[in-house]
Amino acid sequence: MNIAGLQKTSTVDFPGLLSAVLFTVGCNYNCFYCHNRYLLKGAPLLDSGAIFAFLEKRAAMLDGVVVSGGEPTLQNDLPEFFAYVKQLGYRTKLDTNGSSPKAIDRLLKESLLDYAALDYKAPFSKYEALCGQPGDDAQRTAELLLHSGIRFEMRTTMIPQITPDNLAEMARALPPLPSYVLQLYRPQPGDIRHTGSMQPYTPSEIAALADTIREWQPYVTVRG
Repeated sequence: MNIAGLQKTSTVDFPGLLSAVLFTVGCNYNCFYCHNRYLLKGAPLLDSGAIFAFLEKRAAMLDGVVVSGGEPTLQNDLPEFFAYVKQLGYRTKLDTNGSSPKAIDRLLKESLLDYAALDYKAPFSKYEALCGQPGDDAQRTAELLLHSGIRFEMRTTMIPQITPDNLAEMARALPPLPSYVLQLYRPQPGDIRHTGSMQPYTPSEIAALADTIREWQPYVTVRG
């Protein structure tokens, strides 16, 4: 596992559990609004021995381990890492862009995953324009999770490019999700070349948009 970041304690990343969050290096998407862009390439790696020692020491105090990124499914040894974490008694959560349904399927079949958070970037037909990759694999991952029996959420960062019509299309494209989260977009340095004069949605505007899609996604919530 190529890990470049560690948040030792989090109360918000794994719903209902106190967790540690690990950040892997590398991603196959290139979303202009990525808030972890430093992880895409060249980030210095943390010492794996120190990470294992930390997880073993904190096993009695923490409930869960979250693996985020970057895109964790690019790590070939992700299943082995989750197996190790579960042996220590942790619950496991994966943050993913959904681009590797094969990797997700293996984690599910081997009962290595307790919770997943899948980024729902845009209408699947618009993924390539936004992320540089088609949306077919993300759609397959969503379908896997819908039939998996584990807890999961899907989440959309409300960048200005997502119009109300786009959001309605996204809401209709899938059956009711157990948790669908609309996230506030916080502009990063350099984003202006992609957003131009478009203004970010305000929290109240996102809340109003959530109401418009509740017909199709009754469990939609807003996260600041």
